[in-house]
Amino acid sequence: MIDAAFAEMFPLSEDKTEYRKLEGDYVRVESFNGKDMLVVAPEALTRLTDEAFHDVSHLLRPSHLAQVRAIIDDPEASPNDRFVALEMLKNANISAGGILPMCQDTGTAIIMGKKGQQVWTGANDAHYLSQGVVDAYSRLNLRYSQMSPLNMFDEVNTGNNLPAQIDLYATEGMYYKFMFMAKGGGSANKTFLYQETKALLNPASLEKFLLEKLPYIGTSACPPYHLAIVIGGTSAETNLKTVKLASARYLDGLPTTGGNQGHAVRDIEMEQKVLELTRTLGIGAQFGGKYFCHDVRVIRLPRHGASCPVGIGVSCSADRQMWGKITRDGVFLEALERDPAKYMPEVRTDRMSEQVVKIDLNQPMDDIRKTLAQYPIKTRVSLSGTMIVARDIAHAKLKERLDSGAGLPDYFKNHPVYYAGPAKTPEGMPSGSFGPTTAGRMDAYVDLFQAHGGSMVMVAKGNRSQGVTEACKKHGGFYLGSIGGAAAILAQNAIKKVEVLEYPELGMEAVWKIEVEDFPAFIIVDDKGNDFFKQL
Repeated sequence: MIDAAFAEMFPLSEDKTEYRKLEGDYVRVESFNGKDMLVVAPEALTRLTDEAFHDVSHLLRPSHLAQVRAIIDDPEASPNDRFVALEMLKNANISAGGILPMCQDTGTAIIMGKKGQQVWTGANDAHYLSQGVVDAYSRLNLRYSQMSPLNMFDEVNTGNNLPAQIDLYATEGMYYKFMFMAKGGGSANKTFLYQETKALLNPASLEKFLLEKLPYIGTSACPPYHLAIVIGGTSAETNLKTVKLASARYLDGLPTTGGNQGHAVRDIEMEQKVLELTRTLGIGAQFGGKYFCHDVRVIRLPRHGASCPVGIGVSCSADRQMWGKITRDGVFLEALERDPAKYMPEVRTDRMSEQVVKIDLNQPMDDIRKTLAQYPIKTRVSLSGTMIVARDIAHAKLKERLDSGAGLPDYFKNHPVYYAGPAKTPEGMPSGSFGPTTAGRMDAYVDLFQAHGGSMVMVAKGNRSQGVTEACKKHGGFYLGSIGGAAAILAQNAIKKVEVLEYPELGMEAVWKIEVEDFPAFIIVDDKGNDFFKQL
């Protein structure tokens, strides 16, 4: 006898998602023990997964695109808000062509499945789902990002983007439902857990807490964000799992009132209050303004009386998740927007930013710095010429050179350094998707490298530590912020030539030399000790 007090913790309303049906005959209904059973060919799982990761790498939801367009239409949006929004819409149109993915970090493949007890595949479902990940990442121009440990300190790229994170649940019914997500490192790294107490559970304390914590999200995960805040949870891991689902809008159908049975509650009134709070921070869509967030989800969970975990996380401007399902009618995927051009506005480019300064990167480094020194932080610049591309592993290898007394190579002194790692290059194109990576991961190297004449002009995304600001003031360096979430448009319009310069064995982590034309960026940290993010 089931206890009548049992209740689902996450009771969701009816699914109103628009789906498209995949071609193929993968399902049939048979009888077992007097009940209908949905028999699913395991190959359906591979096909569904393959197509899902194609779609989430290239397409966005109509609702997300409408929110990006709304930024341009909002008279209260800052010029930089509007400029970033326009670039994101352009990026979406290029990515929808199915060649260049919307972001160069094509993410960890995450799959959640809820399998009804009346569904039978007769196979290891995780194996067939993983095969779909391999098929998509090897067939498409995506990036392999998964590192496998050889021991505690050494690791190697798996070369197929496995392992995927696969979480399968047993439920009742004759259907198999899925969430597919491609989660990049930038937004994954902006997931926070705080262990609080009941003292937080009043309006004044919660507002003070959020005002303190939300700015730490910063811009390195490519805002505007879909922000999720979860308060409570039967454990820390339940809290953070809920954060991820809420950021994907998977929990939008939760009830908005609670009771004594312990189910989750969505607080829509609090969501609006937090959204207004984010618009007072001044961070905006990466370079100042009101659009730090598109929207907010606030979920309240049951909790142990002695614990009050609080989770905060985001889905970034590469808003990559979608639903799938297998029913007696066939195999289905959420219908994402295949014609994002309909969201493009008629926009005068002179409304996007007050000033654009063209910078010739082929002149001597001292002349580049003299030009940048004439303009204040937040100035928009357009870069043309040669840049060196290097990120985490390459920086570590360059430090090894310094430690051995060999010095930095001339290319690192004579050219700006772009923190990035490209996706695969499509045939006939000069570059794959090639957007900026999070700058903060290279902060520890800046003072040392600048003292030896390198990293004098850095290009990446997100805010930086005080140490970088101090190093730039001491050595005369600059940090330029590039637009996160616009990797496809950078590849198509701004990057004209790509070649490996050193460490080819590192794959996308190699040192590259690229030629750019009208590459957009903003002055974030200057040689006078000014930092845009610190002045907010």
